[in-house]
Order: sequence, then C-alpha cells, then structure tokens
Amino acid sequence: MAANVETMFYTREKPWHGLGTGVAKAPSSADALRLAGLDWKVMQEPIYTDAGRKIPGYKANVRDTDRRVLGVVTDRYKVIQNREAFDFTDALLGSGVRYETAGALQEGRKVWLLARLPHEYIISGERISPYLVFSNTHDGSGAVRVAVTPIRVVCNNTLNLALRTAKRGWSMVHTGDIRGKMQEAEDALFMAEKYMDSLGKEIERLRRKKISDRQVREYIELLLPAEKGATEVQTKNINKLREDMGKRYFDAPDLKDVGNNAYRFINAVSDFATHAEPLRRTANYKENLFIRTMDGNPVIDRAYQLVEAA
Repeated sequence: MAANVETMFYTREKPWHGLGTGVAKAPSSADALRLAGLDWKVMQEPIYTDAGRKIPGYKANVRDTDRRVLGVVTDRYKVIQNREAFDFTDALLGSGVRYETAGALQEGRKVWLLARLPHEYIISGERISPYLVFSNTHDGSGAVRVAVTPIRVVCNNTLNLALRTAKRGWSMVHTGDIRGKMQEAEDALFMAEKYMDSLGKEIERLRRKKISDRQVREYIELLLPAEKGATEVQTKNINKLREDMGKRYFDAPDLKDVGNNAYRFINAVSDFATHAEPLRRTANYKENLFIRTMDGNPVIDRAYQLVEAA
C-alpha cells in the first residue's frame, strides 16, 4: 500500500499506513492543495513513435512538476485540474469549507478529497455526519465522481446504503462540455440532502425491524458462505471471519443499547467490512477499501438486501 499512496494530508488520527502530513485542523482549499501534494497541473502533449511520427487521435497526460506520464488518452479527453476540483467543492459547499482528507494514489494517476458537510444529523438519537467525497483520475481510467458518505460518529462506521429512494453519487466522463457538467453537478448538494433525509427514514424503519439471534447467525453464514469442497484451512478461516462479524453484533459496546434489530445488524456488518483485519492483506487492500467509500461496499449492500427481504 505504501507504494500506492503517493501523497496525502489528513486530520485527526493517522489513516491507512500513517502516510501524509498531520495538521491541527482541516485546512482551506489553498492549504489542502499544498499539504496534499496536489499543487501541480496536468499538461496534454502529443505522442510520437520511435521513428518520430506523431500518433493521431491520442495525447499523453503529463504532470508538469516532474514530467511523469499519468496516462494516454484520446483527443476528446478533457483535463480537470486539481485546482478546479477544489474550486468546485468550494463553490458547492460555500466559503469556508474545510477539507478532512485529500491526496494522490498510484503516482498521481488518481486524486481525491473529502469534505465534511456543514450540517450534522441526529437520527434516532445518534449523530450522523455526512461527507462529500470527490475523486478524479488523470490516466483516463475513470470518471469524475462525487458521492455522499454518512458516518456514524460514535464508531466511524459508514452508512452508505444503496437506497431505492435516493441516489448517493454522481459522475461525469472527461468529454464534452466539462464546465457545463460541473455546473450541473451542483445538484450533488441537493442530492446529499435528499439522501440524508431518506437515510434517516430508513434507519428509523430498520430500528423497528426486530431480528432474532438465530436470524443474525443465518445472515452471517449467507454473507460469508463456505465454499463447496473447502479445505480444512479454508473452513477454519471462514469460521474465524464469521465469529468476528458475530462479535461486532453481539458484543460491540456502541450497539448494546440499539436493540436486536436490523439497524444494529447493518452497523455490525459495516464495522466488519470497514475495520476488520483481513485474513490476507493485499498491497491494494486499503486503497480498495477507500474506493468502496465511493462505490458502496458489496458486503454492506448484501446485508441490507437480506434484512430488507426478511
């Protein structure tokens, strides 16, 4: 993972592998660019063969500070500079917005920022803080993405459920009228408010939905199925994961007063999906975990589907 995180700044405790620059409080956008190591531009340059012939239809995205090639893209690809990304969120959230995290992955090919929305929600007596995550790629591999991620403050569990009643994210490709698209993206703030309103109603409904201890164990087995013909070691590993998820439901101090209901189960699964130590930590483990902040975690979504169907 250390090789994948190029630069980062953060507030509060150290994230991931402790990389980045610690700051006393979330800075302004100008400070965030500097602290996150994102104060550079992407230039588009023509590509030539070894024989010196220009390759039509394609350009190289090159970082101006060190001449690193971040990706090869078509002529239709429009660059969105890091500064523009921060300007976008400044305009979206209003003056004085404070960023919690920002940085670059994979040698600058991917960049992100995380801003805390100004309004905190009290839902069923719990503090839920919504965050706006903005990510961009400079290698042509993905779209510009904006998503709201609610965090249960007491334990830092994400509650980014795939609701049918409200969208959590917005995206756009790097072609066409980029400025016009970014103007349209201001709807993302209204999207966040609508999502949080829908989430509040859904949390209330999930808290009223009682589930038995037997159902919890059945759900855990469905979420962490044993492979047919699994070896003794594989079976042992699955049982270990199941036990871990179960403890996060039955024994978590922050859930003891929630009651035996679907909301408690969703939180236990979220805690497992975002905080549990994997059996085998891959080089991209933490990066993939962050990406699921944008895309949604399939384990949490599956748990939500299970309690919905009950």
